[in-house]
Amino acid sequence: MSLDLALDGLERLQENLRDEAAIEPDAPATGEVTKNTQIIAIYGKGGIGKSFTLANLSYMLAQLGKKVLLIGCDPKSDTTSLLFGGRACPTIIQTASRRKEAGQEVSISDVCFKRDGVFAMELGGPEVGRGCGGRGIIHGFETLEKLGFHDWDFDFILLDFLGDVVCGGFGLPIARDMCQKVVVVGSNDLQSLYVANNVCSAVKYFRNLGGNVGVAGLVINKDDGTGEAQAFADAVGIPVLASIPQDDDIRRKSANYQIIGTHDSQWGPLFEALSINLAEAPPILPKPLDQDGLLGLFDASETGANYKLQPATPEDMCAAGALHRPSLEVVYDNV
Repeated sequence: MSLDLALDGLERLQENLRDEAAIEPDAPATGEVTKNTQIIAIYGKGGIGKSFTLANLSYMLAQLGKKVLLIGCDPKSDTTSLLFGGRACPTIIQTASRRKEAGQEVSISDVCFKRDGVFAMELGGPEVGRGCGGRGIIHGFETLEKLGFHDWDFDFILLDFLGDVVCGGFGLPIARDMCQKVVVVGSNDLQSLYVANNVCSAVKYFRNLGGNVGVAGLVINKDDGTGEAQAFADAVGIPVLASIPQDDDIRRKSANYQIIGTHDSQWGPLFEALSINLAEAPPILPKPLDQDGLLGLFDASETGANYKLQPATPEDMCAAGALHRPSLEVVYDNV
């Protein structure tokens, strides 16, 4: 190819790019909003009570006339077990795998189930040691998109995520703006608040990159009244949406797969208030704490926060390290 032909092709390319840049974009839509779904991701330490909170919250939202979809995004696939009396849902990942082997497509009826106005499903995950849980989350959402996730008509879509797993799949809603806001569930213990603080850090990180997700607030579960979780919320600048007490009646009913987020339960007003607070809470940019700030929420005598780091020495690592070893380096006199 001659130099003239090459220059001619470059000029045509530049001209095409200028023409493309001159095209005005479509005007933004200004019509009436036809769908206003709140997609909310709930994070917390494993075992802190996310699934218990979500099952009762989603049930109460349905009783208040809202159309609710609850999606379990935990590989344990136990988000919906309380809602369905301990029964396990067929997971999206397992069902999709079986259908693919049979040459069939997955349908909504295969993976989504309902109770008293609440719709629920489980993404699932790989068996232990046989795959990446985060990758399973990504694959599950890809399947949901094929099933029409973005066109579904719900008032609330609640996503149950582990907060103490930090790989990309579990951060999907925050990193990709898949939800408008995040709720953290914690208690008056250091580990659960450490996880809640990490989630706040993730929200701040992606907001700095141009994301839009914020934190709606904290749900304190198993609240024994010691106040550390409230102090954490105050320190990072987020509200407490509800405080669920440490109560034996709640523990027993949860263990027996009984829903307590109903109007005829003594705990109904608590979950009704949580429902209203959740719906109205704006997405806030939190101010996560550093490790010292987190430890400062607790009595130093209980956490060991007064301990001073002591550097190790070579002699500590190996007794022979204390022996004098003359250098074998050849040192030449200055000439």
